[in-house]
Amino acid sequence: MTMTVLVNAGPWLAVPPAGYGGIENVVAALVPELRRRGIRVLLATVGSSTLPVEQRISVFPDGQFAELQRPYNQVMGVAAAHLHRVVREVRRAGGAIDLVHDHQEAFGPTVLSALGPPAPPVLHTLHWDLSKHPALYSNIDGGGGLWVNGVSFAQLSTAPRALRALSVGHVHLATPLAVQAHRRPQHAKRGHLIVLGRITRYKGQHVAARLAHRTGRDLVLAGPVGPFHSPGRLAAAERGEANPDVRYWREEVAPLVDGGRVRWVGTVCGEDRDELVGSARASLFPIDWEEPGGTAVVESLALGTPVVGFRRGCLPELVEDGRTGLLVDPGDEDALADATGRVAALDPGVCRQEAARRFTPARMAERYIRLYERVLARRGRRVDLLRAVPG
Repeated sequence: MTMTVLVNAGPWLAVPPAGYGGIENVVAALVPELRRRGIRVLLATVGSSTLPVEQRISVFPDGQFAELQRPYNQVMGVAAAHLHRVVREVRRAGGAIDLVHDHQEAFGPTVLSALGPPAPPVLHTLHWDLSKHPALYSNIDGGGGLWVNGVSFAQLSTAPRALRALSVGHVHLATPLAVQAHRRPQHAKRGHLIVLGRITRYKGQHVAARLAHRTGRDLVLAGPVGPFHSPGRLAAAERGEANPDVRYWREEVAPLVDGGRVRWVGTVCGEDRDELVGSARASLFPIDWEEPGGTAVVESLALGTPVVGFRRGCLPELVEDGRTGLLVDPGDEDALADATGRVAALDPGVCRQEAARRFTPARMAERYIRLYERVLARRGRRVDLLRAVPG
């Protein structure tokens, strides 16, 4: 059979993104595997996306990520305009779309669930902290057409009852770096620690920087600060910049960044990212929240770098303590510092083997296809897509 899925990546970043972009990187890893199995993909994104698909749907020529920190009454039209275009496409296509796989926070499930029959069923992937929208998630009604999945078991365990009732399971995130990771040469270890990801309070870069100065181990911070992807661009920003991530950087992280013991290199991607992470002693995750998915975790393991972090959120599901990383009680900076001293005993090859076994795009796609089957079955359509489409 031929199946058509509309994948809604949202209007915030191109697919694939140029560097940082957790959701968009997931979509970029998933879609080629769906198409390899014969599934037609319509991608709702922005005009600058380059991922090959059967059709691209967009309103904005480029990503609107920089708009996200503006006041709500100035930015709410961005998400609404994008969803309006998605709904128009669903209606225009009639019955030609078999399923919508939505990745757009809040607006996606509310708008798409309201379509009702005869619109195609919707699988909405929850990529974020489920405490963010209590009024929505405690009262959400799928209307017989919307179901959700998490990106970890831990994430779904925090869902309110109404949201959990719509769940069809969870799918761990994947990275193309995991493909044949165990067969690639390991980067030579240089001994530094790294925190890869957007610089924001809940990622704990200030904790990592304190730890570096305390232990005498070099630390590299890699990732954007708000909309700023490089030190030069951030330095040129207005001192009154209202973005909370910029305020966090200036007040709590920048005073600890001395250019020697602690460096910030901005957003890195491609081979530069791979070398920086792969040569690190460990990736640090001193997180101050219940991390739902952990893209940077699976990337680190695929590059042969063990994870050291607080035992929160999805980390215990992704990291085998004592084998692919070391996890300590949340907030225990003494134990975190001790773990950075012990992590060198872990085998980078084991990290890469586990990534190749668990976190490839093919494995993620197979699990999503099974969720597609569950969603279709709830609308009375029973199919075996992994057997029906070429693999």
